[in-house]
Amino acid sequence: MQYKILGQTVPVVEMTLNRGETVYTQRGGMSYQTNGISMKTNARGGIMKSLGRMFTGESIFMANYTAEVDGAMVAFATTVPGNVIPVDLRQMPNGMILQKNAFLCAEDSVETSVVFTKRISAGLVGGEGFILQKAVGNGMVFLEVDGDPIEKVLQPGEILKVDTGNVVAFEPSVSYEVEMVKGLGNIFLGGEGLFLTRLVGPGRVILQSQNFGDFVGKIVPFLPSSR
Repeated sequence: MQYKILGQTVPVVEMTLNRGETVYTQRGGMSYQTNGISMKTNARGGIMKSLGRMFTGESIFMANYTAEVDGAMVAFATTVPGNVIPVDLRQMPNGMILQKNAFLCAEDSVETSVVFTKRISAGLVGGEGFILQKAVGNGMVFLEVDGDPIEKVLQPGEILKVDTGNVVAFEPSVSYEVEMVKGLGNIFLGGEGLFLTRLVGPGRVILQSQNFGDFVGKIVPFLPSSR
């Protein structure tokens, strides 16, 4: 499989496949394709994994695209303005933990599964859910990032505090928990929400500059009302 990322505002990843190679995405992720690509939709990994994906914000069913000839091409696009980040899991034997909605597509050799944060309270109060995804395997996974990507490599014990919606992915060696913003004035007047995600190294962290959910919340009050 060969790939290239095209576009800047709402980019796509074009994958050129040899006969028999398969890539998959959540339902509705495909943008365009050439002749020679067959599609099969199934509950990838079985019904239990499929139900787990539902809780992470992904589709229950996955669309699998297989090349029937050499050089067939299929492309997958982001859903909002942002970026596509390729991650080579062959260089990451322990995989990557993905925030919900971060998964765009992957090679067939990559598997995703449901994982829980170490502290359930992080999901119950943090607004991002305590069910995340883990991607592992011998291949490429492509992540969807709102806005621009920011990558950090945390040293052992190094702490990074992030707005909960701006975390995209991190290595399993990074611990993840949520803490409340300190000070009543900061909580009620700061405008930054009640909680921050606390990431503790060592390991690689991928962040996004935009949280599309927050963006939508900010423009809703300005939309026309039928009342």
